[in-house]
Amino acid sequence: MPSQSISLYNLLANHKLFNKSVKFGLKRIKLALSLLGHPEKKLNNVISILGESGKFTTLSTLKSFIEANNQTASAYISPSLQDIKERFFMGTRYLSHKEIRNTIKEIEKFKIPLTIYEVLTLVYVINASRQNVDYNLIETGALWKHDCSNIFDFPLAQIVTNINLQHKIFLKKKTLNEIIKEDVGYLSNFTNIYIGKQTPYVLRKVKYHLRKNISKIYYPNSWKLIKQNNTYSYLDNKTKIKLRTKNIYSKGMFENIGHAIKIALDLKISKEVIEKTLPDLSFPGRFSYLEKGKIKNRLYRNEKIMIDGAHSPADAKNLCNYLKTVKMPKYGIWSMTKNKEPDLFIKEFKNIFKKIVTIPIPNEAASVSASELNKIAIKNKVNSEISNNFFGALRKISSRKKKLIVCFGSLYSCGSILNKN
Repeated sequence: MPSQSISLYNLLANHKLFNKSVKFGLKRIKLALSLLGHPEKKLNNVISILGESGKFTTLSTLKSFIEANNQTASAYISPSLQDIKERFFMGTRYLSHKEIRNTIKEIEKFKIPLTIYEVLTLVYVINASRQNVDYNLIETGALWKHDCSNIFDFPLAQIVTNINLQHKIFLKKKTLNEIIKEDVGYLSNFTNIYIGKQTPYVLRKVKYHLRKNISKIYYPNSWKLIKQNNTYSYLDNKTKIKLRTKNIYSKGMFENIGHAIKIALDLKISKEVIEKTLPDLSFPGRFSYLEKGKIKNRLYRNEKIMIDGAHSPADAKNLCNYLKTVKMPKYGIWSMTKNKEPDLFIKEFKNIFKKIVTIPIPNEAASVSASELNKIAIKNKVNSEISNNFFGALRKISSRKKKLIVCFGSLYSCGSILNKN
């Protein structure tokens, strides 16, 4: 990670006014927005993306379609992988480190005890309010009701991606029903709501919570994802689009792309523009094969390496289903943060890997130790050993034998690996 990015994260982490713990609620950020003159009201065509899995890929795909249509979009994502700047795209460029630092100074003048995530959200809103873009795409942090990005009175659209148990740690009852209600029970009434692919149970509950919502609601049965001769296609009652992609491998990602296509078509983006854009889609840290770079150069010719930030049991299933289609021996390098569910996560990979090596996440206080992950893996009958760092793990796995090496379990770890490459 660039030194200026590390410096900014350290500034936030060590700031006396800002709290690095997770605290939900809208009171603090609404007070700050009021004192700032309500910059959020200056953002036009706001599209919020919420849910547990698939937010980044859905946002990134929609942004690509908009840009290919000769329009502009700002984007706010979380987390960043390699540089804090990735969080703040302003239509044609990312914010500079200097602009981020200056905006933080602008915020701290009001002496409001905000969380770090609230500060980052304000950095985006303040700077996006100074742009003239066609759309503003905003990824939520976790859940929706009290997420600090839930601050827009009349958004153009609210996109709900896959809902699962990933964020249950933040709730009292820690149930799927509670998550569903938090996500969709408080959506706006005067907007366009797009519900992504869900399990039948989740979809039934979603419809219950939205039964009195007077927004225009598009449920996942408004389009289909079909597969013919190993090629997925998007299909609705008017349009069929073959998903000719080069860097997309999992059904979950194809579902996210299909969801984005539905929305793009409703935004009057043509089928031709969408088809032209599809081959270039790629998502850093999500099913990413490293085709070149320092890490790739360390490997033997017969070895492939990929990174994926999967960190929930639902994400693990998606990754596992893809790995079952890979016809070569598979080895894993596993790291994870403490607020996830490593036991439930690694269970999905039983009989997938010949061996995994557990590592800590560099410079991450919330990282589960390599020894603890190793114990969890062994308990779940996954062949495992320990390393102190990524390159140590690579040395334990790499050989002239044909194999796929999968680095998984944390987006933070993915960012660290990408920086090493």
